[in-house]
Amino acid sequence: MSIQKVRQYFEQFNMLERVMELDNSSATVELAAAALGCAPQRIAKTLSFFVGEQPILIVTAGDVKIDNAKYKAFFGTKAKMIEFEMVEHTIGHSVGGVCPFAINVGVKVYLDESLKRFQTVFPACGSASSAIELTIPELEKYSGYVSWVDVCKLKE
Repeated sequence: MSIQKVRQYFEQFNMLERVMELDNSSATVELAAAALGCAPQRIAKTLSFFVGEQPILIVTAGDVKIDNAKYKAFFGTKAKMIEFEMVEHTIGHSVGGVCPFAINVGVKVYLDESLKRFQTVFPACGSASSAIELTIPELEKYSGYVSWVDVCKLKE
């Protein structure tokens, strides 16, 4: 189970007690915000894409969506999300619990600039009812990110 992998991951940093297993689903931004009692934009949603054959994750604020022109300008290709049934095998977590922690080897993580508006954000922890509150420097450290990107726009 993915939550166990994430719990083991954070245990090595003495942060296990910060991993929250929620009574309610946190599988979507709206559900996560309600379960955590925070603004939806502070949910750090993790989106999975292929750039060619390379699987990547982009962690974004909960109130934005991918801007196709910005994505193509940065990655040199159209945004191609990983198909639902391939996400768990490719990334290491199933849809609803995808996060940048304890992922499969070779998956690259990018953090979107939309997150920098907040002191803390809430990414999932490998299941559809989990989260952890991290500062932006902690998110950088524990996600093993490659770089910051600016590939989103506010939802209309």
